[in-house]
Amino acid sequence: MKNFIVMVFMVATSMVSAQAYKGKGDVKGQVGATFQDGANGISISADFGIGENMSYGFVGSYLLSANSFAEFEDRVDVKARFNANLGNVFKLDEKIDIYPGLNLGLRNFGAHLGVRYFFTDGFGLYTEAGIPIASYENNTNGFKNYNNQFVINIGASFNL
Repeated sequence: MKNFIVMVFMVATSMVSAQAYKGKGDVKGQVGATFQDGANGISISADFGIGENMSYGFVGSYLLSANSFAEFEDRVDVKARFNANLGNVFKLDEKIDIYPGLNLGLRNFGAHLGVRYFFTDGFGLYTEAGIPIASYENNTNGFKNYNNQFVINIGASFNL
């Protein structure tokens, strides 16, 4: 019986047609964990398709395990971003999207590279790596490095 259930699940999931990026009008939401040196946290993002291979979006992150002396403004970051969605350019499976991009936030100007894989039409997983290109030096509390370093995000992606 166990093997039968596994077989039915495999057949059912193979028939699902998932698409990672659909172009203009596509909306993706993502919720995940963020990992970096000295602090870990949560990240929420949304991307909106504006062309066949372009999207813009917003990202908010909050560092949970930062130094106990770090204030709220040291833990939070909000960014606007632009992505080049290249899954179809590289002729990858339509369930996969690779998206390099640039972001401009409260703490820095940076770049990111992400990958989404959709298991169903509405649910997938993503991973994203980001680096700062230029950081703002207006932080006087000494915690400016929390939001100005290499970061990895991993989580769930949703078609909205």
